[in-house]
Amino acid sequence: MNQAELAEPIVQLNYIVWVDARQLQILRELGELGSVRAVAEALLITPSAVSQQLQSLQRSVGVPLTRRVGRTLRLTEAGASLAGAAVDVESALARARELAADLGRSPRGTVTVSAFNSAARGFFPALVAAFPGDGAVQVVLTDEDVEQSAFAPLTARYDVVLAHRFLHTAAWPAGVTVAPLLVEPLDVALPADHPLARRRTISAPAAAREPWIATHEGFPVGAIVDALATVAGHPVTVVHRVNEYTVATELVRAGAGLALVPRWTTPAPEGVVLRPLVGVRSARRIDALVRPENRARAAVRMVLATLRRTGKAFAAA
Repeated sequence: MNQAELAEPIVQLNYIVWVDARQLQILRELGELGSVRAVAEALLITPSAVSQQLQSLQRSVGVPLTRRVGRTLRLTEAGASLAGAAVDVESALARARELAADLGRSPRGTVTVSAFNSAARGFFPALVAAFPGDGAVQVVLTDEDVEQSAFAPLTARYDVVLAHRFLHTAAWPAGVTVAPLLVEPLDVALPADHPLARRRTISAPAAAREPWIATHEGFPVGAIVDALATVAGHPVTVVHRVNEYTVATELVRAGAGLALVPRWTTPAPEGVVLRPLVGVRSARRIDALVRPENRARAAVRMVLATLRRTGKAFAAA
């Protein structure tokens, strides 16, 4: 091997050394959040600082890392590859920090957790009980009810994100690790004195003949109501659109129509009964989404263990 052949790997190695971990983090966030402003808000820096770091990284690498699509900044193929490397870098740094901080002592620190409304109702009390305010590990809880595609980006702001997706929807993106917590059926909620309440299960054709309280368009429950129409062969009448299940069950109790309600995390009020729906697949997964570098923290793993136990308790009830 001659000297010319030896020079190229050495140049490439020096080239990579100058890629800063902070710049990789910003590139990763851009790929997940889609705008300089969103990255700035997530990292608590100014948009101009984000742009400067991206420009510096662009100069170091020497190939296009971003492209503009309308008002959105997207990663090129090279940018996406480099952003993927950021996950490995941040995970390794997190493991090193965890070893340095927790070697020889119990886990400690604050873990931020977000959940959509019905999961918050079901899981948050268990977290409060397991991690009291004066303990070594503390939890800070926030409710965030968003569309399925917006759950994974929330991991830029929270250590653990409780998210739901229905069995007919796309899997979570590769940039997050997934801790399955619960597969929860959605049952038909109807007034206790409704003629269909005498049945042990509700068939799709029978359900499709009734007025419905569905979620807003774009949320997965709406797709299940659409499936009712497909099975029945005629449109389903949607009289109200409400995302909050507790409000939907109150409307059911008032006689406004039927609704799909989670079996375990949303208790039905007095005067409302739940019946399984047959003929259409109606269940959701509740998962905890965590970035790999956050899962390296012992405190986060303790929170995940509590969430898993809580999910198993729901399923066993």
